[in-house]
Amino acid sequence: MKFVDFMADSRDFYTGLIDPVCKKYGLTQMEFNILLFLANNPEFDTAAQIIKKRAFTKSHVSMSVRSLEERGLLTGEYYGTDRRTIHLKLTDAAAPMVSDGKNVQKRAAEIICRGFTPEEHRMLFELMNRINSNISDYRKEGKLHEQQ
Repeated sequence: MKFVDFMADSRDFYTGLIDPVCKKYGLTQMEFNILLFLANNPEFDTAAQIIKKRAFTKSHVSMSVRSLEERGLLTGEYYGTDRRTIHLKLTDAAAPMVSDGKNVQKRAAEIICRGFTPEEHRMLFELMNRINSNISDYRKEGKLHEQQ
């Protein structure tokens, strides 16, 4: 299997799992991703951090955050005297969506790791961390959007 095929299959697999949750709550995939990102990464609570960590476009995050705020699923707060940075917080209304989303993420991990030994599971996550580190380093070098 080619790496690009693996990536496409993985994306399609995950999209297929989250689609029912998105439809159930009337969420776009981006809105779903933002809710789950904030739930799973409370230390990264600004739109800029979501954009950087998940490599989403600024316009998509901005539109989705606005929509989630209008629906009462997110609130934005300023901390201290810094009025440049809005920190995003999930509201109680987002709890059922986050719960269903985390269940989907858990199910995805169970399906992906089915039949793996504990050692293989450990190795998989070690390799994924190395791949992620390589991608992060590449981004830091500023090469992500260069023409080849």
